[in-house]
Amino acid sequence: MSKMYELAREVYRTYGVDTEKALDTLKDVTISIHCWQGDDVIGFDSRESLSGGIQTTGNYPGKATTPEELMADFDEVLRLLPGKKKINLHASYAIFEKRAVGRNHLKPEHFKKWVEFAKERGLGIDFNPTFFSHPMVKDNLTLSSPDEEVRKYWVDHGKACLKIAQYFAEETGEPCVMNIWIPDGYKDIPADRLGPRARFKKSLDEILSVRYDKSKVYVTLESKVFGIGLESYTVGSAEFCLSYANAKHITPLMDNGHYHPTEMVSDKISSLLLFNDKIALHITRPVRWDSDHVVLFDDETREIAKEIVRNDALDRVFIATDYFDASINRLSAWITGVRSVQEALLFALLQPNEELKKLQNEDLTALMVMQEELKTAPFGAVWEEFLEREHVEKNYLKAVKAYEEKILKERK
Repeated sequence: MSKMYELAREVYRTYGVDTEKALDTLKDVTISIHCWQGDDVIGFDSRESLSGGIQTTGNYPGKATTPEELMADFDEVLRLLPGKKKINLHASYAIFEKRAVGRNHLKPEHFKKWVEFAKERGLGIDFNPTFFSHPMVKDNLTLSSPDEEVRKYWVDHGKACLKIAQYFAEETGEPCVMNIWIPDGYKDIPADRLGPRARFKKSLDEILSVRYDKSKVYVTLESKVFGIGLESYTVGSAEFCLSYANAKHITPLMDNGHYHPTEMVSDKISSLLLFNDKIALHITRPVRWDSDHVVLFDDETREIAKEIVRNDALDRVFIATDYFDASINRLSAWITGVRSVQEALLFALLQPNEELKKLQNEDLTALMVMQEELKTAPFGAVWEEFLEREHVEKNYLKAVKAYEEKILKERK
């Protein structure tokens, strides 16, 4: 225990905050880490270019191009991260040892190597059907397509993924969050907004007709406000997704890059907690209309964490990261983003939340003053203590650069 931490502990004690309790809580909070930061959302099942209204920019050397490379990179990231982790996979990361199959015919066996990887490291697995970057995406439509062949293909994909999600949960012993997100939409003003959403609803109903263990698999539904080339209309709007999740008693998922720039997901969390046993988050950093910058220890990330902690919802919120940046070292991007989420959670755990709630009801002037004081409390010393207890080095850039010199620069 460092002298700096001892001093910080005393400062927080004056606010009625127990730093030891905060550290003990944080070490058991699971963050689901997205695999697609490591290879720019390419995956292994298709040579199609990235599509679906999303785009990765940059060409930093060393991108993973094989399952072995991606797993090796992920191992290095895990080594440099504290706390509990899961791995979050897209269906496009299937590994075919023999013959490749279409996404509508995916089976658990195509993810056996990921299960072996996860079990060896004590990780759970979350999962996402991949409704983009594929020749069966027709006119930017999948589950909402008027082409019945296309729609059925993607329904079958969703059904296959639900079975794979249960396989993950049973093999790892950890619940699997299976998140459905579709890019479907139109570049310009549509003549029929209802029809595509009716087809999307029908498709979801068909996917959910597959029987699964709801104590092991949590199906989530994620909305989006727009995509590149899909600026005027997205089928899976926030209103649609929240309404469907409520009607079908599945779990709503909010990605804080999937809303209008003036909307804050931190403001929405409390509302969803009132009406749902569980909710899910994809934490990213939106910049104007772009949704997938590396997460930083910024205001909105801290507010999201505060809403989870102050509402005693750490066991009710599935927390995952979701971003991709190819302009910088990909491992550093992974680590920076996940650590930023963990830092925000620790910051939230170090707030005297009951006292702040009391001041909100009694003295708004004192509330503002205390909130400002807490911003300069010695949070950094507590974070460093957490890293030391987790046996993780504080300054990870040196390790990342060494890995880049030894591994990444050797890749073709």
